[in-house]
Amino acid sequence: MTVVQSELISAIRSIPDYPKPGIMFRDITTLLGNPKTFRRAIDELVHPYAGTKVDKVAGIEARGFILGGAIAHQLSAGFVPIRKKGKLPHETVRIAYSLEYGVDEMEMHRDAIVPGEKVILVDDLIATGGTAEAAARLLLQMGAEIVAACFVIDLPELGGRKKLEALGVDVRTLISFEGH
Repeated sequence: MTVVQSELISAIRSIPDYPKPGIMFRDITTLLGNPKTFRRAIDELVHPYAGTKVDKVAGIEARGFILGGAIAHQLSAGFVPIRKKGKLPHETVRIAYSLEYGVDEMEMHRDAIVPGEKVILVDDLIATGGTAEAAARLLLQMGAEIVAACFVIDLPELGGRKKLEALGVDVRTLISFEGH
């Protein structure tokens, strides 16, 4: 484990049995609240793409907005919010995706991506990958060229990374935790 990984792991709060028994919730708000680790996480996520043409950064609601906005700023790229259905005021495109307990939908503005634009997809954590996969499919449907999907945390046992890689999306994560 690197020094950076150790710093990031120690900055994340783990909450047992949330939101339900058997789940260990990885809370990045403590990382975000610490200026040093927040900056370190953003720098580490940006570093591989510095000097690369990135047109937009798409962030998945809600923590993906915080990380994605900071990454977009560092890369001099635009920011695109991907939100739950009904939260955006203009004409949207949407995609349905499966959850443990049913189906949900996410959407983005129809004019947020121009076909051929290079986009980085961002969220705080990749677990089962359902939300990230749906967001990637939505971007691809709009004609985006996904440069990468970036996350602070990977929960590799849950297989989300593999779902994105099956779509041809490169995945970058900074740290991983065992279990759920």
